Amino acid sequence: MGIQIALYHLTRYRYDKPIQLGPQTIRLRPAPHTRAPVQSYSLKVSPKKHFLNWQQDPFGNFLARVIFPEKIKALQIEVDIVVDIRAFNPFDFFLEDYAQEFPFKYESWLADELEPYLEVKESGPLLKQFLKELPEKEKTTNEFLVNTNQALNEYLKYIIRMEPGIQTCEETLKLRSGSCRDMAWLLCQIFRHHGLATRFASGYLAQLKADVENLDGPPGPQKDITDLHAWTEVYLPGAGWVGLDPTSGNFAAEGHIPLCCTPNPSSAAPIAGTMEACESTMDFEMSILRIEEDHRATKPYTEKQWDEINALGQKVEGDLQTHDVRLTMGGEPTFVSVDDRESAEWKIAALGEKKKERGSDMLLRLKDRFAPGGLLFHGQGKWYPGEMLPRWSFNCYWPKDGKHIWEDDALLAESCKDYGHDVKTAERFMTCLAESLNLPCDAILPAREDAAYYLWKENRLPIEGDIYKTDLFEKTERKRLQKMLNSHLGDPVGFVLPLTYSQKKNKWISNFWKFRSGHLILAIGDSPIGLRLPLNSLPFLSETEEETFAKRSPFQQMGELQTIEYRFAGLTPEEAKAESAKSFEKDPTGTVRHALCAESREGKLHLFLPPISHIEHFLELVRNIENVAKHLGIPVILEGYSPPSDHRIQNFKVTPDPGVLEINMQPAESWDELVDITQTIYKEARMARLTPEKFQPDGRRTGSGGGHHLVTGAAIPEDSPYLRRPDLLKSLILFWQNHPSLSYFFSSQFIGPTSQAPRIDEARHESLYELDIAFDQISEKEEVPLWLVDRLFRNLLTDLTGNTHRAEFCIDKLYSPDSDTGRLGLLEMRGFEMAPHPQMSLLMTLLVRACIACFWKTPYNHKLIRWGTRLHDQFMLPQRLWEDLADVVQFLNSNGYSFQLDWFRPFLEFRFPKYGSTQIGPVKLELRLALEAWNVMGEELYQGAVSRGVDAAVERLQVKIEGFIDSRYVVTCNGRRLPLKPTSENGTFIAGVRFKAWPTPSGLHPTLPVNSPLVFDVIDLRYNRSIGGCTYHVEHQGGRNEEDLPMNEQAAEGRCLSRFQEMGHSPDKCKIPLTEINPEFPHTLDLRKKGP
Repeated sequence: MGIQIALYHLTRYRYDKPIQLGPQTIRLRPAPHTRAPVQSYSLKVSPKKHFLNWQQDPFGNFLARVIFPEKIKALQIEVDIVVDIRAFNPFDFFLEDYAQEFPFKYESWLADELEPYLEVKESGPLLKQFLKELPEKEKTTNEFLVNTNQALNEYLKYIIRMEPGIQTCEETLKLRSGSCRDMAWLLCQIFRHHGLATRFASGYLAQLKADVENLDGPPGPQKDITDLHAWTEVYLPGAGWVGLDPTSGNFAAEGHIPLCCTPNPSSAAPIAGTMEACESTMDFEMSILRIEEDHRATKPYTEKQWDEINALGQKVEGDLQTHDVRLTMGGEPTFVSVDDRESAEWKIAALGEKKKERGSDMLLRLKDRFAPGGLLFHGQGKWYPGEMLPRWSFNCYWPKDGKHIWEDDALLAESCKDYGHDVKTAERFMTCLAESLNLPCDAILPAREDAAYYLWKENRLPIEGDIYKTDLFEKTERKRLQKMLNSHLGDPVGFVLPLTYSQKKNKWISNFWKFRSGHLILAIGDSPIGLRLPLNSLPFLSETEEETFAKRSPFQQMGELQTIEYRFAGLTPEEAKAESAKSFEKDPTGTVRHALCAESREGKLHLFLPPISHIEHFLELVRNIENVAKHLGIPVILEGYSPPSDHRIQNFKVTPDPGVLEINMQPAESWDELVDITQTIYKEARMARLTPEKFQPDGRRTGSGGGHHLVTGAAIPEDSPYLRRPDLLKSLILFWQNHPSLSYFFSSQFIGPTSQAPRIDEARHESLYELDIAFDQISEKEEVPLWLVDRLFRNLLTDLTGNTHRAEFCIDKLYSPDSDTGRLGLLEMRGFEMAPHPQMSLLMTLLVRACIACFWKTPYNHKLIRWGTRLHDQFMLPQRLWEDLADVVQFLNSNGYSFQLDWFRPFLEFRFPKYGSTQIGPVKLELRLALEAWNVMGEELYQGAVSRGVDAAVERLQVKIEGFIDSRYVVTCNGRRLPLKPTSENGTFIAGVRFKAWPTPSGLHPTLPVNSPLVFDVIDLRYNRSIGGCTYHVEHQGGRNEEDLPMNEQAAEGRCLSRFQEMGHSPDKCKIPLTEINPEFPHTLDLRKKGP
């Protein structure tokens, strides 16, 4: 991210009479060593009648000497600077070996050169006392600088002081306050007392308002501001001059623009000179104006642009309503931790304690925003092979009609709080609940652990000294066993009430379970007791099916939810209990095979709900539970089987996925609702210290890594636009196949035939032939059976292995024959990465909505295109994808939807960051990240399981040349000629460079050398020599290869910029390389292959 600013500074002196000024020295020009590239500089002095000449002082600073031949009554000095603000890492330096630890001594020759900067000017008693109070323990030089700078910042109070001159160190320490120049001079003297060379730095400090306010620390400036400032620079062997700002306690950064750096403040004054005696006044103005800003993820659009996007969303929504499309749209946004991007749970693991804490926080936040009176429910999530435990799932349910399911949130226990609940609490609660449901308490059974098994297991485990040398599963087993043995194995751990809603009797019934041992012994484990019931010990009876309601079909017509009056029944009279028991006391054991379970875990009462087929019965049970909880004053956690699916009930879920936290958002039925849901999720995620993006070690910005799958359908399956109009699904598949930009421009890093969302024509070339045949069976005029849509596409929309879930268009929940949950009329579009900003996410969804609106009115009937190797050649380059996306935008515009191509530029900068650019005569050369379809390696053993890795050692970048004359210039990379191809822009050419970036022992071609750094040359054919170029380093050019991830956006940007150099072309004359033509990949120069 780069921001170009115009800094304006006006200083005006007025005198009470015309006076003669002596020579004036103006030090208001950026110093040669400034880290901010200066694009333009202007100094204007009034009155106009004067003589000005530029010079450099003994320390290399620029200064203007101005002489006024006549008397003047006013002096005005205007400075205007256009400068680029680019982030850099202030710690990006190496120290000489002898300077690594503090204290150290400069080498004699260096000390001689630094003599003016080593002179101690002040040694007062307060200064000496302050020096003694600084920590003296051994530390690295960097630690010493950081600690001293922060200690001074904490000790002194910053004030704005308009008096001229600088306070002495004694004055500053006595007052414990000072201006920036006072604090900077004090720090200079402190370091000189420690033998470090320092200089006083005077300059501008440009502070820009952050796009997003900080979660921690001070909020920062509320608007763009600049001012004259002062700080300290210290000389470090190996690093040179390094700036420290005691006013902020930080190192000098990109906003510090030095004007003058000298050993003493007296020679660093911005304006100095002599004048006649007179009365004078001085005033000044300073301002910053942003001239040019790169499109960036933190601020993708201006207010005007967003208003235009929102207005287009309303137009698309109007057309969807007019044509009765009945579209709903949801998604699965994913997030990672703001504070921890390194631990396994935020990189590869699905589960983790911190992830669960953040998930619980997110659940409560979203409930407050979307579902007041909603029900919080802890369910069991997915359980994949190789995972030790099933994943958890936090759910929230609420009726669409706005009525409450759960009235008092205080009766829902907090997952992180210990309420002191025990097994007696569970027994008391279960007894009251049975009475509330008019069920006999005799049906409640205590649940016990299998004591015999645990005692036997203890004798079979290895001894303590050996157990931690074994695998992870045995370590966990040891902990589980120890927990069991620490308790009384013979005591109940919970209570079980067989429970179901009887279809025959139209009320809640129970069953008297009997077991051969006389006790209910749970299956082995430590999961909720509801998952460990010994159901296999119960007989299977035909009466069971007669008593239970069959599940409703998703297509069953249902009216509004009826309002049911619920109340706490109190203690049921013996006669009522006896009559209730008579209705099922003769039922054989096993008539009811479901049960409600109560147990205490970690001081909280958990109620495990049984499977229930109708939502009305589920709500009745929940309300009875709340009434009992209120009567007893016992907050509970509800878990177990989720409520039955019902379109009258809305819900969202918070679930873990490898490396991310996933939010299964509720479907939105309108554009306004979609905007509200999306923006709320992003906002609350940030407050829960979650972020939708992360950074690679080299500084590249990516999404969360978990994707953002878009789910479209309807409120009820029978209204699904894909089931009512199967040609709509055909149009979407065909349109995406015709436009590779829709597959690659919004995708994650991992693309290709083995990715999570492969295109249908990647590596399965025969699928297009079969897809043509399937398309022929979709009629736009005749009604198509619902089951046929699934049968036509199920075996084509898959990955290489036949996995129907891993497809760009996933129809697992459209009309699958497997179960009712697969017949929901939903289409999942999986080719979207998590967008870093809600507005970018909404633009992606608007693009899909506009396509659906277009194809609903007019089906897309173009032919499938056999792209062949072009997919992984020209469409790996951002320029070709941009051109293809321009065609998509033009198509939508022709159909009445006025998209602007520039709206997608934030995606271009996010997905394909620019590494750098340089101007070489009339030629501008730009390097930008390109895509690379990673190859999947052969199977290997990894942690006891078979794993298939990918070869991420190969990278690709795009070279873009503007102002290029192909008859005069040749562009090379590492001495090999680039296969430049013209673009839609006149005089602009592009080429891709594919290269091995990293040495990996397990990958394709492990013996090939690394091709970096990449040296690019623009060769002038008239002279047979390079006239300029640039260098791209895969690793840090100085060898500083950080293994940890960047802590924030500024650190990431600094790493990216450090790998590009606007220099490094090949010297002297060179041999013109031959043209290399690769017929399979004509746009790409593959440096791994030998040249001609």
